[in-house]
Amino acid sequence: MSLNVKNELSLPRSTPEAQGLPSSAIVAFLGAVETQNLELHSLMLLRNGFVVTEGWWNPYVAELPHLLFSLSKSFTSTAIGLAVSEGILSLDDQVLSFFPDETPNEVLPNLSAMQIRHLLMMGTGHAQDTMGALTKSENGNWVEAFLQQPVEYAPGSKFIYNSGATYMLSAILHKVTGQSLMDYLQPRLLDPLGIYHATWETCPRGIQAGGWGLSLTTENIAKFGQLYLQQGIWNGARIIPEEWVAEATSKQISNGDGGESDWAQGYGYQFWSCRHDAYRGDGAFGQFCIVMPQQNAVIAITAGLNNMQAVLEAVWTHLLPAMAPTPLPYLEESAIELAERLQQLRIQPPQLGISSHNETVFAGKYQLEENSLRWDTFAIRFDEGEASINIRDHIDDHHFRCGRGAWIEQKSQLNQGLEQQIAASFTWRDSDTLELTVRFLETPFCHTVVCRIEGTQLIFEITPNVNFGPRDTLLMRGERF
Repeated sequence: MSLNVKNELSLPRSTPEAQGLPSSAIVAFLGAVETQNLELHSLMLLRNGFVVTEGWWNPYVAELPHLLFSLSKSFTSTAIGLAVSEGILSLDDQVLSFFPDETPNEVLPNLSAMQIRHLLMMGTGHAQDTMGALTKSENGNWVEAFLQQPVEYAPGSKFIYNSGATYMLSAILHKVTGQSLMDYLQPRLLDPLGIYHATWETCPRGIQAGGWGLSLTTENIAKFGQLYLQQGIWNGARIIPEEWVAEATSKQISNGDGGESDWAQGYGYQFWSCRHDAYRGDGAFGQFCIVMPQQNAVIAITAGLNNMQAVLEAVWTHLLPAMAPTPLPYLEESAIELAERLQQLRIQPPQLGISSHNETVFAGKYQLEENSLRWDTFAIRFDEGEASINIRDHIDDHHFRCGRGAWIEQKSQLNQGLEQQIAASFTWRDSDTLELTVRFLETPFCHTVVCRIEGTQLIFEITPNVNFGPRDTLLMRGERF
């Protein structure tokens, strides 16, 4: 697939051995990922400023951006660091000082004491993440909702992961500059790195979310990590102050007792401390930007999985100890094996049964009962090599094609009305059970839809591959008409 991506600046490429990493270690990492059924979508490994390995699990491709979830936070932190260096903000600034119109009538001491630095370090003093309250705000004023939440602890005294705090950083920057996060970062960070096609989700009032919602390609994630590894210098020019890089990536607050968890090593300014003197930005379901200063390495990963610690364990077990300080001998056999493994990276569509004599029974149009997806009707027909699906929801009609035991890639607005690339297929679990699979290739998400006929009704069971909280199956019924 070819996308019109102009002016993207590519990182230089090299062989693993030339940069002190044996190809066999990368093969071992890929093997560990496969053995543990960890669904990676992309991998880019940098050593000494060179891309030494890159791969995408088909149907995911290099040109497509991927939703970063909380890895977005590290970019928001960078914007604050740049604003501090320009004298626009100070980390000691009181959060309330920016929002006189949203300040509660009664201001208690802990809220009054909250500063920008406390937002950055996830030490706001709240007992829980404020995002639930923000998204439930009836008037869409998330700033007001944040400032109305009780602040149970003294700011700076307790770590509570709080995406609402990162949203407030975006709102503060928006307030003092009159610009969105993206507009502020574009000339200062993104342009120098050659990143021109980023997007960022917004709140109901148009302020970019800050704590989530940024979409970038894997290589652009890697560039960001490399910039931090190089202490804020890119192509000989300083982009980020060195002091900010050091402060943002250092432990600012304790978030656990250390041990074997990479979520208990301390937290900086929207960066996590890791074991092995590394640090990272990360996002839900396996979005990683891992920076390893001791090894002069960066690892960018996108994925759709729940066990994020397992990915880090594979990095520490197979990649980190194999990194040598000097070039290694080139071993043709290992290089060929790695090249073959990278060429074979793919997520296969389910291929349980090619066809069913009941296809004519399933084919038709169904009026759906009220459901949380807000789907109204569902229609399906079968052709020789594919099934054609049409879903009407509260936004529009959505037509897409499912390959018969194969992916068909296409554009769709099925995901909340956003036009995105999807890959879809179908198979038969048995003659009476149809399985549809839809992968949203710019996100971690994949939905499996199992369909059965009961009389004149079509019964749906829709299950996501990953989800916040339980992976509940959504049950839905449709009546043929």
